[in-house]
Amino acid sequence: MLSAQATDVGVNKATKTLFAEADTPQGMLDLGEAGIRSHIRTIGLFNAKAANIVSLSRILLEKHGGEVPREREALEALPGVGRKTANVILNTAFGVPVIAVDTHVFRLSNRTRIAPGKNVLEVEQRLMRLTPKEYLMHAHHWLILHGRYVCQARKPRCPDCVIADLCEYPKRLRPKE
Repeated sequence: MLSAQATDVGVNKATKTLFAEADTPQGMLDLGEAGIRSHIRTIGLFNAKAANIVSLSRILLEKHGGEVPREREALEALPGVGRKTANVILNTAFGVPVIAVDTHVFRLSNRTRIAPGKNVLEVEQRLMRLTPKEYLMHAHHWLILHGRYVCQARKPRCPDCVIADLCEYPKRLRPKE
């Protein structure tokens, strides 16, 4: 939830101090919006995120016994949790073989034509259908890393790409032979 409009480095730095002070829904409620904001003020949309954390924490305590729900519908009903975040939670925390489509996965899927789609749901559905079952647990992590470090938005590193020979990106640079 905190990663939207923020870098992993920034989120990890903010959550290190936040979670040291409050690592449960009750702890977040006790900290309150102002306390949460003081920890996450360096990441994007921190005011809205702090409000969502307080609301989400209250709902977790009142409706889910303080536990993170394991169902997509219940996750997406939480403030600040959309489909991508729900998929990350389902995959990472609960071992459900789903693919979270972020900006990197969306770009990579469309650029390479692996799973083109007009929106993230179309890309997710295609990736889920096309990815062999034995790779589903880790596929979105690999795609994110490839999109972040190789198939970058502004300057794709096509000569360094391990799938350059399969890529259909028309502007790609041919690897040096």
